[in-house]
Amino acid sequence: MVFPYMESVVGFMILMYFFETYLDLRQHAALKLPTLPKTLEGVISQEKFEKSRAYSLDKSNFHFVHEFVTILMDSAILFFGILPWFWKKSGNLLVLAGLDAENEIIHTLAFLAGVTLWSQLTDLPFSLYSTFVIEARHGFNKQTMWLFFRDMFKGMCLAAILGPPIVSAIIIIVQKGGPYLAIYLWGFMFVLSLVMMTLYPILIAPLFNKFSPLPEGELRHKIEDLAFSLKFPLKKLFVVDGSTRSSHSNAYMYGFFKNKRIVLYDTLIQQCKNDEEIVAVIAHELGHWKLNHTMYSFIAVQILTFLQFGGYTLVRNSNDLFQSFGFDTQPVLIGLIIFQHTVIPLQHLVSFGLNLVSRSFEFQADAFAKKLGYASALRAGLVKLQEENLSAMNTDPWYSAYHYSHPPLVERLAAIDEPDKKSD
Repeated sequence: MVFPYMESVVGFMILMYFFETYLDLRQHAALKLPTLPKTLEGVISQEKFEKSRAYSLDKSNFHFVHEFVTILMDSAILFFGILPWFWKKSGNLLVLAGLDAENEIIHTLAFLAGVTLWSQLTDLPFSLYSTFVIEARHGFNKQTMWLFFRDMFKGMCLAAILGPPIVSAIIIIVQKGGPYLAIYLWGFMFVLSLVMMTLYPILIAPLFNKFSPLPEGELRHKIEDLAFSLKFPLKKLFVVDGSTRSSHSNAYMYGFFKNKRIVLYDTLIQQCKNDEEIVAVIAHELGHWKLNHTMYSFIAVQILTFLQFGGYTLVRNSNDLFQSFGFDTQPVLIGLIIFQHTVIPLQHLVSFGLNLVSRSFEFQADAFAKKLGYASALRAGLVKLQEENLSAMNTDPWYSAYHYSHPPLVERLAAIDEPDKKSD
C-alpha cells in the first residue's frame, strides 16, 4: 500500500491556509482600529493615518480573495492529478511536433513552458486588479497598461533565455551526480547565485528601470563621506526611476568585495525633503554591511539550500512518493517539485526562524545608525517612509511575529528612544 503522501501534503496546505487566515483575520481587525497606537499619536498625522487605514484594508480584503482562490487551485491541481496529466500531455505534444518525448530535458522544458503560461494567465487578473485598482486608487500606481505588459513580456523573454540552460544543467547534474549529488547541486546553485547577483544589477535591472548617477550636491557628498568614514568601498551611487511605476520608496545596496553600489529610489529623494533623513536611512543600510548581516544571511541560505538538496537525494528514487502524486516515471523536475511540497512544514518553520533573525538584524542596524548620531534623523526618516508608503500603523502581534521580516514602526521607534531614556 502506497503511503498517502499527496493527501498528507494537501491536508497540511489546507491546515496552514486556515492558520494563516486566522492570523489575517487578527490583522484585519487591527487594521480596522479607528485610532493610532499611542506611540504614534502626534507623530503620524490623522490624515495619513486614515489614508493608511483605507489602503491597508483594501489590500487585506484583496488578500483574502487571492489566498482563497490560490488554495483552491493548488489543492485541486494536486488532488485531481493535474500535474501528471499535464506531464503526459506535454509529451504527447512533443510527439506531434516531431520531437523526442523520451528526452527528459526537452520534455521538461515543454512542461515548464506550459506551467509558466498557465501561471501567468491565472495570476494576471489579480496583478491587474492590484496594480490598476488598489494601487491606483491610493495614488501609488504610476505605470501605464503598456508598461505593465511590456515588463511582463520582458520577464517572460528572460525566463525563456535563462531557464532552459539552468534547467538542463540541473537535470544533467541529477542524472550524473551519483553519491555526491547534493554537493554538485549545491555547488551549481552557489555559482549560479553569484553570477546572477553580479549580472542582475548590471544587465537585467536596467531592462526595467533607468539608473542614473546621483547628481553632485550636498546629499551625494554626505553619503560619500559616511561611506568613507565606515570604510565602505562605495564605487557608484545611483538614482533609479522608481516613480515610473510606483510612488513607493526605498533604498538598497549591492555588490561584492570592493565594488559596492548604493541605489536610491527617486521617490525617496522626493519624499524626504531633509537630506539627513536619507543619509540616516543609508546609515541603517550600511549598518547591515558593517555588522555582516548580509554575509550571515547568505551563509544561512547556502546551508539551507545544501540541506534541501541533501533531503532531495534521499527521496528522489522513492517510487511510492512519485506514485502517490500520480506519476509512473521519475522526472528530475517533478521530483524537485514533489520534494518541495513534502517539506512545506519545515519551510514554514524555517521562514519563521529567518524572520526572527531578520527583525533582530533590523534593530541592530537601527542601533548602529543611532551610534553614528543619526537617531533623530533615522526616527524622522522611518516615520516619513511609513507615512508616504501608507504602511499599516496598527499591527497584530501574532501576525507581525509570523509574517514580518522588519519590526513594526512602533517597536523600532521604541528601540531607538529607549537608550535615550536610560541615559536620562
